[in-house]
Amino acid sequence: MNNKTSIQGSWASRWIFILAATGSAVGLGNIWKFPYITGENGGGAFVLVYLACILLVGIPIMMAEVFIGRRARKNPINAITDLAAESAGSKSWSIIGLMGMLSGVLIFSFYSVVGGWVLHYIKIMLTGEMLGVTSEQAGAAFGGLLEDPTTLLLWHTLFSIMTVVVVAAGVNKGIETVTRVMMPALFVLLLILLGYAMTTGSFGDGWNFMFHFDFSALTWNSALIALGHSFFTLSLGMGTIMAYGSYMTQKASIGKTVLTIGALDTLVALVAGLAIFPIIFSNNMDPGAGPGLMFISLPVAFGQMPFGQLFGTLFFVLVGVAAWTSAISLLEPTVAFLVEKFKLKRLTASIGLGIIVWGLGIACLGSFNFMSDVTFFGKNTFDFLDYITANIMLPLGGILISLFAGWVVKDKFAQDELQLSDGIFKLWNISMKYTAPIAVAIVLYFLINPLS
Repeated sequence: MNNKTSIQGSWASRWIFILAATGSAVGLGNIWKFPYITGENGGGAFVLVYLACILLVGIPIMMAEVFIGRRARKNPINAITDLAAESAGSKSWSIIGLMGMLSGVLIFSFYSVVGGWVLHYIKIMLTGEMLGVTSEQAGAAFGGLLEDPTTLLLWHTLFSIMTVVVVAAGVNKGIETVTRVMMPALFVLLLILLGYAMTTGSFGDGWNFMFHFDFSALTWNSALIALGHSFFTLSLGMGTIMAYGSYMTQKASIGKTVLTIGALDTLVALVAGLAIFPIIFSNNMDPGAGPGLMFISLPVAFGQMPFGQLFGTLFFVLVGVAAWTSAISLLEPTVAFLVEKFKLKRLTASIGLGIIVWGLGIACLGSFNFMSDVTFFGKNTFDFLDYITANIMLPLGGILISLFAGWVVKDKFAQDELQLSDGIFKLWNISMKYTAPIAVAIVLYFLINPLS
């Protein structure tokens, strides 16, 4: 039995860990991206492929991250270093933790900017500024926001402070407290918006868009999209789940817990689609508008519907909660490392890291205005950081985690934590050694060399 404990604290229960990890996984992509790619790639047929990818790739890697964190009870770098030494492996594997934490910091720098957009839209929906606007006016309003560095800085700063305050308060008083309130609130808001969508008269259109079984729409590219999203949706490869796993109670079943997280993450994405698309279809708008769906199409739709001001505000509060809980998880692994490695107080580590990511965020928001001419390999700062994290660092981290868990960690140590039946453990081990690294390597290749 592993009797180690994390100096950061531990979750009060298995369900708190489930809610915290689900909060990390449920982000902006769940609200608009997953429902859209489902509708465009065969509906229910795509969901079946996606669920297969979740079970074969996402869940096994997530189990690996959780057991590595829980066995060592340390931050990602030290956790992998300790487990490598325990398994007579090279300490060089600690690069996985370093790369994951760096990914989280870089992602936060531009994620906070987008989180700021959401806060701004909560305000303008609440004050009725979007009532009765046309698509052109909504597009101009969003464009005006991007061109206004002062307003962007204000909201980026507020979102950063909101996140740092929670992380600084610690695992129990900060992250757990927010999780207890915000995740149930997210589920309630989602159900309220789903009920509202049922009154639009286009709920059937939204349902058919997402759940029609069109196997002819499934292509190699559809499978690639499903595989890629199954990996990214669970917050894998950035050390978050490893850090959260280090706070997990020893008696909780990793397998059952991770399956529950995967199910909740998928359920939120599907219900979000059923809440959004009836509103879009009832206003004869394009469901494939991408990011514009959230910041242009939906504000127009809410602005023209009965009680649109109220439900539009609730929608952006929902998105804000999802963004906030995800952002908290991006900073936690690095703060834990700074506390454990350099013996810093959590408040000091959180503020110091917060200042760094806030500064990086200024460069990202400047990509749309005063730093628009600064490019890296033809991309502005915002797009460049998005590209190298999502397309290179995270999938590479996923490959290394699966190889480390499958080939370096002794089976006895893995089984001590996972407590699986012999047959299930063999399947998990095969996934770590072969299925998951090969699948994520395919994702990595096509992210760098996309299909035409």
